[in-house]
Amino acid sequence: MDTDKSAISNQPPAPISFGEAFRYWLKLGFISFGGPTGQIAIMHQDLVERKRWISEKRFLHALNYCMLLPGPEAQQLATYIGWMMHRTWGGVVSGGLFVLPSLFILIALTWVYLAFGNVPLVAGLFYGVKPAVTAIVLFAAYRIGSRALKNAVLWTISLAAALSATSVDASLLESSPPGATRAPEKAMDRP
Repeated sequence: MDTDKSAISNQPPAPISFGEAFRYWLKLGFISFGGPTGQIAIMHQDLVERKRWISEKRFLHALNYCMLLPGPEAQQLATYIGWMMHRTWGGVVSGGLFVLPSLFILIALTWVYLAFGNVPLVAGLFYGVKPAVTAIVLFAAYRIGSRALKNAVLWTISLAAALSATSVDASLLESSPPGATRAPEKAMDRP
């Protein structure tokens, strides 16, 4: 019955050991890609749906809180959830492990690209990853949006924001403030 299901989901989650949380954040650091949307979707699927370490309501509250802060919201969300579970050391470990494995992977991929990027097989592999990551990001945006956007008004606002963000001319963002003068651009072909 629905009442039994809601009673179970409203119970606080069992305490998570620091070691178990450490292993999760390390794994997340190695598998999280696709930008913040993909990373947030992975955290949601793992922490809310599979492991049930945090409730849907608490996750969305934390996500909203992190989106208000300047900076990378997926990184902030991981740090905040780690802090909620294990206070200061939980936040330090979750935040660090969210970034460091990805950094090492990017360093390795950069080396592979610089060393072998002109090899057709390697170039093809790099080009093949782009559509897969795009699909992951779009699916993640849909999943998070379908949970957070509860009515047509919120969907309309979200769609309008997405359209306006993609249609803004980049030159508008590069303009100087009123009254400021820009330095003259130097010609690249002059000695």
